[in-house]
Amino acid sequence: MIYPLKSILLFFIKNIISLLTLITILTLTSCLRLDDNLYNNVQIEEYLLDDYEGRNEFDLSESFKIDDDLIDIFTLNSQTEYESEPTTIYAIYIGNQDKIDTDTVIMYFHGTADHMDFYWNRQKLLAHLGGKNKYGVLMIDYRGYGMSEGTPTEEGMYADGKAALDWLKNKGLTDDRLIIYGFSLGTAAATELTASPQSLKPNKLILEAPFASSDVMVNDGSGLDLPSSYMVNFKIDVAEDINKVTQPFLWIHGIEDDFLDFETHGKVVYKNYQGEYSQSIEVKGGDHGDVPIILGLDKYLIEVNKFIIK
Repeated sequence: MIYPLKSILLFFIKNIISLLTLITILTLTSCLRLDDNLYNNVQIEEYLLDDYEGRNEFDLSESFKIDDDLIDIFTLNSQTEYESEPTTIYAIYIGNQDKIDTDTVIMYFHGTADHMDFYWNRQKLLAHLGGKNKYGVLMIDYRGYGMSEGTPTEEGMYADGKAALDWLKNKGLTDDRLIIYGFSLGTAAATELTASPQSLKPNKLILEAPFASSDVMVNDGSGLDLPSSYMVNFKIDVAEDINKVTQPFLWIHGIEDDFLDFETHGKVVYKNYQGEYSQSIEVKGGDHGDVPIILGLDKYLIEVNKFIIK
């Protein structure tokens, strides 16, 4: 069969363009990696909480204010198996620490941006599920975030989460009273520590805007079917880890999410879950960080609490 000259030229031009695109991407990966977009950590010298005036995702009214005697800022020692010395990370607990042995507690893993001041309103919101201070809420700053020491890494984030769960266990919390909630980047730690529990096995898992995998992130960002190792060092794979989760699972995602795509990240994670019970809250018009506002704060509080008490 004889191919027309025009068809042959178009074939070579198309493949040369694809090759040049690939070469350009591989050349730039040493200085332009997706890791830099994942860990948007900011270090600070003090937590300001309600006095924080930096950027945040949404504001809350005075009715969500938490009494000072129910707010504790403290440090934890986090250590990976490869570290000879522990790394000091910071945590905030909302609730009465003396009642952790009888309370239900939400362990909240925040997203990729900034530090705990940025997510303080989210923690306060969770403290109002089912009524004011019905549950205790623990949040940590991963290493390299806020006042926490060290540099962000995937392994370090999991170790930081384990340190937080160890603290809760030492305070008397039991498996049946632990809820794990992960948002964005935090869904990696939340799912890992639910699928492979080390100190406490959570009763339920909530993921908001979950991160499917590093491969999906690379493919979405580059438009090419590349191995994630070309552009990232981490090996996050929530879509795979969720297969090992048996506890009830709630997925929350904004349909218009422009950071972690609703279809390629969230829906894939939700479909891969094989456990006993799952529920989804798909928020029309919701972007990456505004789901509670777009859904409506009252509805958000009611729906999440209904899942917890189900």
